[in-house]
Amino acid sequence: MPDVNSLSEDQLKKLIHAAKRNNRRSQESIYKMFFAKMLSVCRRYTNNDDQAKDILQDGFIKVFGKLEKYNFEGSFEGWVRRIIVNTAIDHVRKSKKDFLLANVQESVEDITETIAEEETPEEPIEMSLEIGDVREAMEQLSTAYRTVFNLYVFENFGHQEIADTLGISVGTSKSNLAKARANLKKILTRELENRNEERTKLI
Repeated sequence: MPDVNSLSEDQLKKLIHAAKRNNRRSQESIYKMFFAKMLSVCRRYTNNDDQAKDILQDGFIKVFGKLEKYNFEGSFEGWVRRIIVNTAIDHVRKSKKDFLLANVQESVEDITETIAEEETPEEPIEMSLEIGDVREAMEQLSTAYRTVFNLYVFENFGHQEIADTLGISVGTSKSNLAKARANLKKILTRELENRNEERTKLI
């Protein structure tokens, strides 16, 4: 199955028009074309592979249900991605009744200062992280922190948009982003320290 970027604009338009007419083969082609990328997006909102696949299936049902509304303005992949992300957010809302996030009273400035103070370790740590390490670290974040982090970093949402989307305050969004970053840093630093310690034992 060719990547969406390998199709010409005319080829992609023909594929979308056919899918709009409920052509099953065209719909299947679109599904396969975006499956891997969109599953990766879904996995960032849950640490459960089965849930990620459920979100993806629900998302593509919405994609094809709304396909008639796509007017070829802007990236088709971006349009699909937004629907998948919104589906993931809906899943988070439904599965977490206690989704109200961090304590808004905690100062974001205080959190930022704490991160800055911890920024330089006493002993240099060899950097050998891979994408998989970061993904595993993100899975250790709470649902609240992970969701805000994903929306801000990967989806380029501003804090007001995050607040509107999740039904929280801008202050809560900022606080959760700061805490997510601080927790990720601690998790990854600990992982690097453990690796260096194991490496030293082998020398």
